[in-house]
Amino acid sequence: MRVALGLSYAGQTYEGWQSQPNGCTVQDHLEAALSSFATQPIRTLCAGRTDSGVHGLMQVVHFDTAIQRDMQSWVRGTNTTLPSDIAVQWAQEVPTSFHARGSALSRRYAYIVLQSPVRPSLEAGRVGWVYRPMQIEPMQEAAQCLLGKHDFTSFRASSCQALSPVKNIMHIGIQRIGQSQDSAYWRFDFQASAFLHHMIRNLMGCFVAIGQGLQPPEWMQAVLQAQSRKVAAPTFSPDGLYFLGPVYDSAWGLPTRTAVYDSLPGASP
Repeated sequence: MRVALGLSYAGQTYEGWQSQPNGCTVQDHLEAALSSFATQPIRTLCAGRTDSGVHGLMQVVHFDTAIQRDMQSWVRGTNTTLPSDIAVQWAQEVPTSFHARGSALSRRYAYIVLQSPVRPSLEAGRVGWVYRPMQIEPMQEAAQCLLGKHDFTSFRASSCQALSPVKNIMHIGIQRIGQSQDSAYWRFDFQASAFLHHMIRNLMGCFVAIGQGLQPPEWMQAVLQAQSRKVAAPTFSPDGLYFLGPVYDSAWGLPTRTAVYDSLPGASP
């Protein structure tokens, strides 16, 4: 049978999602735990590969197995041997036509940024940080030119292996959280058909430059049209970047959110 899992993890101590020879990735730990529970090797496919330092709130994976287990047993049994910062949230049997990556209609990310004169302490690794104040209106204006289908070469890492730089951004939301004049949290939400390697981190670098008044809002359009990584802002830190998970057709009947999904500041219904 084919099983789909929802997974959450803190990314600071891992070298991203995808399996590596040193075994220090989220996929390596998940597959080791699943294989231990099933007493046979299990390999997984995920909805979206996350980079080193990036967190996952609702990563979805699928795997095939002949082992018969209750779905709740897949959750509890796997979590028994997972590190404390990785946890399976749910398990569900799905048809063999379901594919964690291929069946996804879109993918969602959120970036949480602390604007403060003082660097993060308790939130270290969990939020990005800027010490200069940002203004929301210029960033919201800049976001408009990114919506829809475009060539995002200017925001693509040199190591990106995607076959095409053309992606469709369906939504960008920007929200300031907090009433203090000097400090606040910012939440940036992104939803797209798919994302290029470092695409969101490169977009964030540009948003911060515009929000701090270092560039005008129309600069985002110029960067997009240039189709050159050289003209964009430096890549922003992975701290504070969360993979919210994929969006599937409701016909699959998969959970759309969990308690941890709603744990970020500014989560909307």
